[in-house]
Amino acid sequence: MSLQPLETSAAEFAPAPITDDEGGAMLRATLNLFAKWQITDEEAALLLDLPLRTYRRWKAGQPGRLDRDTKARLSNILGVHKALRILFTEPSRIYGWIKAPNGAFGGQSALTIMLNGELTDLMRVRRYLDAERGAW
Repeated sequence: MSLQPLETSAAEFAPAPITDDEGGAMLRATLNLFAKWQITDEEAALLLDLPLRTYRRWKAGQPGRLDRDTKARLSNILGVHKALRILFTEPSRIYGWIKAPNGAFGGQSALTIMLNGELTDLMRVRRYLDAERGAW
């Protein structure tokens, strides 16, 4: 039996865009996560690349339109949380890791890295955790 190559293009494997409903659910989950991480509104606004006033309005339950960048940020933040839940069983470690000094980041915390403000900073922490948990 020989395997025949699949005749599909890379475009067929592209994930579907995050819908507005999915983005809203991600935002609600992320707001809950930020409370467990015990981060300030200023830090949360920076992680989401939002003006502080906009973040506070969203936090109060009046979200605006979520653009593609914001959805990507939410996805990466929730990916960080997912990896932490896989790596640790104790809630104190799951939620405390984000602020703990980490040798992989030159002694800085993951939160410090993510607060540099770029989407790539969120992705860097997520990739590190995915590698630690054995995902590709």
